Amino acid sequence: MSDCTYIFLDESGNFDFESPETRYFVMTSVSMYRPFPVCEALDSCKHDFLEDGLDIEYFHCSPDKNHVRERVMGLIADHLEDMRIDSLIVEKRETPPELREERRFYLETLVRLLKNVLPEERGLNTEQVVVITDAIPVKKNRKAFEKVIKDTLAEKLKRGVKYRVLHHSSRSHYGLQVADYCCWAVFRKWQRGETAHYDRIKGAVRNEFSIFRNGRNGY
Repeated sequence: MSDCTYIFLDESGNFDFESPETRYFVMTSVSMYRPFPVCEALDSCKHDFLEDGLDIEYFHCSPDKNHVRERVMGLIADHLEDMRIDSLIVEKRETPPELREERRFYLETLVRLLKNVLPEERGLNTEQVVVITDAIPVKKNRKAFEKVIKDTLAEKLKRGVKYRVLHHSSRSHYGLQVADYCCWAVFRKWQRGETAHYDRIKGAVRNEFSIFRNGRNGY
C-alpha cells in the first residue's frame, strides 16, 4: 500500500484572538504510509501500560502523565524515518478581523496547510491520498468543511489521484495520536519557547509555515 499517502491532522490552541496566554494557533499534519511501524510500537506500548496497571484508553499528549508522554515521544522519535511533519503557525492577534470567525479561521488554516503539503506528493508514486482529521472543533456545517477540503485536494493533486476526507475520533487511530503529540511539541516551542520535545521530532519536520506574524499575510 505504499502508493497511498495518509495525512493525519491535529491542532493546538483555541479561537480566542486576544488572550496573551495562547498567542499561537498551530495546525500540524503527519504524513505516513502503510505499514505503520510507529502505530505497531504504540499499540505494544499501550498494552505494556495496561499490564502495569495504568488504565489508558488512548494517548493524548496534554493530559497524559509525564512518564507516558516521555515513552510515547521516544517511540515517535524512533520512527521519524517513517513520517513527515508539517505545521502551520498562526499568530492569532495578527489575524485579520475578517478571518476571525471560527469556521472561516479553521478552514483558512487547514486549506493553507494542505496547499503546501499536497504539491510535494506529486513527485511520489502516490495514487491515493487519505486525509484523516480528529473531530472538527467547529461543529456546524461539517459538509461545507468536507467540500472545501476536497476542492483543495482536487486542485493540488495530480490528475488521477484518488482522495478521501475522513473525520475520526483520535481514539480510533494511532496516526491521529502521533499528530496530536507532534502538534503539541510544535505548539510548546512557539508558545513557551520549550524545545525539549520538539528537538526529539524535528528530524521529520519538513516545514513550519508562520502566517500573520508581525502583520504579514503570507508564509
